Amino acid sequence: MKNIKHIELLAPAGNMEKLKTAFHFGADAVYLAGKRYGLRAFADNFTDEQIAEAVTLAHSIDKKVYVTLNIFAHNPDFDDLKDYLKVLENAKVDAVLVSDVGMFSFVKQNCNLPIHISTQANTTNKHAVKFWSEQGAERVVLAREVNLKEIANIHNHCPQTELEVFVHGAMCISYSGRCL
Repeated sequence: MKNIKHIELLAPAGNMEKLKTAFHFGADAVYLAGKRYGLRAFADNFTDEQIAEAVTLAHSIDKKVYVTLNIFAHNPDFDDLKDYLKVLENAKVDAVLVSDVGMFSFVKQNCNLPIHISTQANTTNKHAVKFWSEQGAERVVLAREVNLKEIANIHNHCPQTELEVFVHGAMCISYSGRCL
């Protein structure tokens, strides 16, 4: 692939101890969930205050924190979302990860945080990446099924869009009609 500026090593952080461990072992960034809006509902996850603390720590060592908003949202999920986005903006998180188009639209309209498209959005082709990029997404986390040749093709078609891929980890079971 051409024009690779920097490869970012990104790791999950289910709690503050895991965040510190990820940074200690070389992660450039972590993704984490708050107590709301993340698919990892049974992980420890972070309170609003812990998110702010995590970002402060990360930024003090030149690292980044991305927060997942990757639920498949239902109407009531939007009731408190604007307030939560303010919490994330005030904490200075580096980006949010979304998978739901309604969530994407709401985030884009109600805050200035960079938006990354979660792997949960099942993005497997260059046309979908281009679509997300045209909507304003800065990064797309490709579906785990995309192979290296396809990644190169997607990058060549959308060189301005950051691509993220999983290199290790469990397969997630998705939602509803998206069967595994």
